[in-house]
Amino acid sequence: MAFVVGVDFGTLSGRAVVVRVADGAELGTAVHEYAHGVLEQALPDGTPLGPDWALQVPSDYVDVLKTAVPAAVRAAGIDPTLVIGIGTDFTACTMVPTTADGTPLNEVEGFASDPHAYVKLWKHHAAQPQADRINALAAKRGEAWLARYGGLISSEWEFAKGLQLLEEAPATYAATEHWVEAADWIIWQLCGTYVRNACTAGYKGIFQDGTYPTRDFLAELNLDFADFVADKLEVVTGRLGAEAGRLTDEAAAWTGLPAGIVVAVGNVDAHVTSPAAQSTEPGQMLAIMGTSTCHIMNGEVLREVPGMCGVVDGGVTPELWGYEAGQSGVGDIFNWFVTHSVPAAVGEEAAARGLSVHELLTEKASTQAVGEHGLVALDWHSGNRSVLVDHELSGLVLGLTLATRPEDVYRALIESTAFGARTIVDTFNEAGVPVREFVVAGGLLQNPLVMQIYADVLDMPISVIRSSQGPALGSAIHAAVAAGAYADIHAASAAMGGVERAAHEPDPERAAAYRRLYAEYRTLHDYFGRGANEVMRRLKAIRREARR
Repeated sequence: MAFVVGVDFGTLSGRAVVVRVADGAELGTAVHEYAHGVLEQALPDGTPLGPDWALQVPSDYVDVLKTAVPAAVRAAGIDPTLVIGIGTDFTACTMVPTTADGTPLNEVEGFASDPHAYVKLWKHHAAQPQADRINALAAKRGEAWLARYGGLISSEWEFAKGLQLLEEAPATYAATEHWVEAADWIIWQLCGTYVRNACTAGYKGIFQDGTYPTRDFLAELNLDFADFVADKLEVVTGRLGAEAGRLTDEAAAWTGLPAGIVVAVGNVDAHVTSPAAQSTEPGQMLAIMGTSTCHIMNGEVLREVPGMCGVVDGGVTPELWGYEAGQSGVGDIFNWFVTHSVPAAVGEEAAARGLSVHELLTEKASTQAVGEHGLVALDWHSGNRSVLVDHELSGLVLGLTLATRPEDVYRALIESTAFGARTIVDTFNEAGVPVREFVVAGGLLQNPLVMQIYADVLDMPISVIRSSQGPALGSAIHAAVAAGAYADIHAASAAMGGVERAAHEPDPERAAAYRRLYAEYRTLHDYFGRGANEVMRRLKAIRREARR
């Protein structure tokens, strides 16, 4: 009997799961909440942060290894000597500035009060000006790699964040010897070897056909940025599902696992979920729906899809082209509304009935006919990742009247995220990358209203993953492949993954009604998102000026 461990490092916590190699049975799990959470207003010492910042403390990640992993093994009730491998996944693009030996800069004397010395979380959007310049220059020069990212790269990614580091904190930039994806940094802590994973290198690091953007391109952005790749990024790239190294004695002491077991190459939370949801074949779009949504799928051919986050050879599954798109805010939008925009009376009613506010609003919204609330919303409260790739955009709700109630807005916000997903699916279909199945993983699949609205808006069945912890299970599956238990990801997925096909079917009448609302969404989408009206960008600029 053999077992593997998967560890999923999310936005607010890390989760470990112990999985049986033979059939994917999840035997034990544990969660560790990050002590510092997400730093959006100030550093731990009180140093204030600017607008659109989102940082983390890297020691929180190590604490997951020290607490969640041994707790999951205890919960599984297994002999830890039977564990043959460990795999991990991370949010992305999440960047750690380090010294040569991997020490995070915030832990180096003199840097504890420097925001740029901390981890820049995936949703750190303060590098939008740098992303705009990278995009404009790449378009002007006709850089071949730009089309691989749908014509635009994001402020969330490695180069934009790195250029922001250089231009706002040149001394910190000079002290940064490696600019490391957290997905690779945690592997470095486990096995003592720094290996770049093919996923983040391709999707977030503009690594295409074996090369990064040229020195000439970087110099034209900023002369001091010319050697960014050579000085901060270049390192051996590892294939997904391959061995990165072996568990060190120190990491074995943290985790309670045997020293010397296989450590799989790092991965991204969304992409690693694919085998857990048995979605490794071309045409299967997997949407990992939580605070945000990442859409990934495999294809046999290379196509240029407008606004995609990237297409990478082997970026999801080796030997296939992996496509990625995404929505920067989904569950975050619903939580924002419930936290900041719902009257106290709604909370009191929910408490009296033993429900959460989400559950009460879902119940009320479920009774409505399509379009009954008279609203249409744009799901850009955290910017737009696909297909516009613009984090200067913001949320909007149109049609509010004095008769509008909280459940109306709640349903409209759910619908807006479904319309955003429909925009992505339509764009892929039109680009020659057909979406034949829509599979959902993540916490939002537990909400039946959300799933039904998505089925009706997309007008296609929704399949759902069987596991409640897809990324952790996917990481464990990759560990099983790296340890040699299966020949490849496809074989491991068939044995260890699970999915319920067509769990939610569209209703023809509702689907027809949603086509009318979707047309209105697309009108607003293009008007505010494609340059006809720059009011959202102007408001962001006014906000930044006022906060400064």
